Amino acid sequence: FLEAEPRLSKCHLELGKLLDKIPADQIPKVRPLKISASSTSKQIYPTLRTPIEEVVAGIWTQILGLNQVGIDDNFFELGGHSLLATQVISRLREAFKVEIPLSYLFESPTIAKLASKIEAKMKAGLGLIAPPIVPVARDQNLPLSFAQQRLWFLDRLNPGDLTYNIPSAVRLTGSLNLTALERSLNEVVRRHEALRTHFVEVDGQPMQKIAPPATFSLPVIDLRQLPSVQREQKAQNLAVEEAQLPFDLARGPLLRVILLQLDETEYVLLLTMHHIVSDLWSAGILIREVAALYQAFCNDLPSPLSELPIQYADFAVWQRQWMQGEVLATQQTYWQQQLSGALTVLKLPADKPRPLQPTSEGRMQSLVLPKDLSEALKSLSQREGVTLFMSLLAAFNALLYCYTQQDDILVGSPIANRNRGEIEELIGFFINTLVLRTDLSGNPSFRELLSRVRQVTLGAYAHQDLPFEKLVGELQIERDLDSNPLFQVWFTLQNSSTVDVSLPDLTLNLFEVKKTTVPFDLALLLSEKPEGISGCFEYKTDLFAASTILSMVERFKMLLQSVVADPDITLNQIVENFHESNRQQQLIKEQEYQNTVRHKLTNLKRKSQKL
Repeated sequence: FLEAEPRLSKCHLELGKLLDKIPADQIPKVRPLKISASSTSKQIYPTLRTPIEEVVAGIWTQILGLNQVGIDDNFFELGGHSLLATQVISRLREAFKVEIPLSYLFESPTIAKLASKIEAKMKAGLGLIAPPIVPVARDQNLPLSFAQQRLWFLDRLNPGDLTYNIPSAVRLTGSLNLTALERSLNEVVRRHEALRTHFVEVDGQPMQKIAPPATFSLPVIDLRQLPSVQREQKAQNLAVEEAQLPFDLARGPLLRVILLQLDETEYVLLLTMHHIVSDLWSAGILIREVAALYQAFCNDLPSPLSELPIQYADFAVWQRQWMQGEVLATQQTYWQQQLSGALTVLKLPADKPRPLQPTSEGRMQSLVLPKDLSEALKSLSQREGVTLFMSLLAAFNALLYCYTQQDDILVGSPIANRNRGEIEELIGFFINTLVLRTDLSGNPSFRELLSRVRQVTLGAYAHQDLPFEKLVGELQIERDLDSNPLFQVWFTLQNSSTVDVSLPDLTLNLFEVKKTTVPFDLALLLSEKPEGISGCFEYKTDLFAASTILSMVERFKMLLQSVVADPDITLNQIVENFHESNRQQQLIKEQEYQNTVRHKLTNLKRKSQKL
């Protein structure tokens, strides 16, 4: 390690010996931390003092994409967030062979403090609970993961449900090498067994069936015969139609790819996957791998990608072997305590009564926060020692309280569940659902609410391994096709790094596909980007009118402005502001109505005078 001093304690020397035993490919390479002579900031980075600090610093620089970090720099102030924190902890576990909870990074967000905690853990001799994920024989029945089993069960209740279709589309502009693209897609499907998997029943139990690799042709739909003004609308129509085609889980394939050609240099690539074999993280892997392969194949080079040491089926077997006994009991105990007592149903004031046979039909209303508000929210989060996710979730809880006056609110939220290094580069359905239950009683200030949300979120992160389906089973909640068993609203903040993709002679842009189905009554889906925070409210059209959700968007923005301006504002004050806004809006509507009536009466009077 850097500039080792002879006065290192015996303990540090023993730790150094331990580090020597770690395989070299598991220790990140650390650039020497030195001060650049041309640096205008002249920031001094204190010398790394121990081997543990060196390894931690190396992992931080890799995950955060930085050249150097100081031992007293705050991980979250450097750009870290919950998803990146999960990756850091995953790599620390691999490097030090000890179980390191995610809460460590939130409680000790500097290299110095985190390394101290890891050192104490190593001294205590607490080894990893979870064994490594290893390949299993394919000549046996391969079980589904717990998450897959949940979606398989829902599909059996409602065959062909479109809720869990994952459509995406990319516009390609330039000179396309169709052969290289087709070959790249085939190679990704060959590499990832999940994309060749369908599901069969064996003695009444679902099992994975993995098809052997086979070359497929990329279907191309030529729209060039249409007038140019019609091509764009036709492409949008085809994209929506493709997204609404059901999958047959028993037959597969569960990935569909179609290329639309609009003219000589413009294409739209449509990809649709079923959630049971993929998730958002997987979509990023697929795009990165197709880009790397396409570039190689365009230049007549072999695949630059290393073979995958394990596959999704190996993870499914490992998960079922691991999630039992003491591990399962620890997870269950936490969630039983967290979700004890009566679980209240959130009673959002709907515009329409819930139909006897609800559908998944839905729409979205966009939401864009000004750049200055986005920055103010980030600053507030840093000052209060929370993540941006926690701040936005606290504000969402406050908004729901304004509409319902309920102080026990349960919100569903996804977690990537990629907390092991072996699965970071695998395509598959790893995502898990967390139930975040927040107590809003006692008229807390927003600052206090942030503290409550932080505690709830960290507790959920520390116990994220219990599959949602096992949680529902443990709580003995009856499944209902018409509603989620534990929550009716959903919240996400997508703040993973944007996939930086470049293809030879091609420009890539997202091709928006209109969404027509939604899984929850109401969902707030946000994304953190350099230009600010944006996203949308998704809602079921069976329940809500578009005008109601548009009003909700404006109220959410106002709420965010108020908590940024005064974090000590109480929940009752937020509600009073909410009602005042309602009164103002009602006055405006009444004024507009009176003006309309007055205008019509004036017109009628003029017409009568002419007669």
